[in-house]
Amino acid sequence: MKLYFHYSLYGFSNVYLLANDTTKEAIVVDPSEFDSNLLNFIEKYDYTVAGVLITHNHKHHILGLKTLIKIYPAKIYASSMIDETIQIVQVNDNDEFTLCGFDFKAFSIPGHSPDSLVYFTNNLLFTGDTIQAGFIGTTLSQYSLSLLKENLSEKILNQHDMCIILPGHGPPTTVGTEKLYNLAFRKKPLKPTSNRYDLFVD
Repeated sequence: MKLYFHYSLYGFSNVYLLANDTTKEAIVVDPSEFDSNLLNFIEKYDYTVAGVLITHNHKHHILGLKTLIKIYPAKIYASSMIDETIQIVQVNDNDEFTLCGFDFKAFSIPGHSPDSLVYFTNNLLFTGDTIQAGFIGTTLSQYSLSLLKENLSEKILNQHDMCIILPGHGPPTTVGTEKLYNLAFRKKPLKPTSNRYDLFVD
């Protein structure tokens, strides 16, 4: 397994490429864009994109999808229809499937969007906008916020502490780190010290 990272200026989004060097098949997670840099990289290593994983149907995570599927015969995995021209393999909560030689499990994590999915394979969690380093996804209501936190707690933060979280925005992190420091799950707020310029964490 090889994992590559591509940063998209459109939406300041992360695009991930998961490759199987034995079969030369690759998976793209959330193709925010599909530009010449990403294409040249794929062709340089002689990969074929056989699958695309969509964490949620927001434009800055799927804008490059139509370009990608014009070039590669990829199966599209998503929770909900993207548009009427794109055929998908519908993924539901707790679905398990094998793609490019990798075993995946999907978790439905609604809140940021109704269709948000997290994909888990080999201690990697592709989390889209559900959770990122220090924060969780934005929501439109207190109900959505509660739903998001509940699902993250039950399905994601109960994974092994060393599982790597690969979010749709920002740097990678780990489950253990987010249990300790994510602002949405802190039991105590940060407290100021006697030095007004410093903060400490309990």
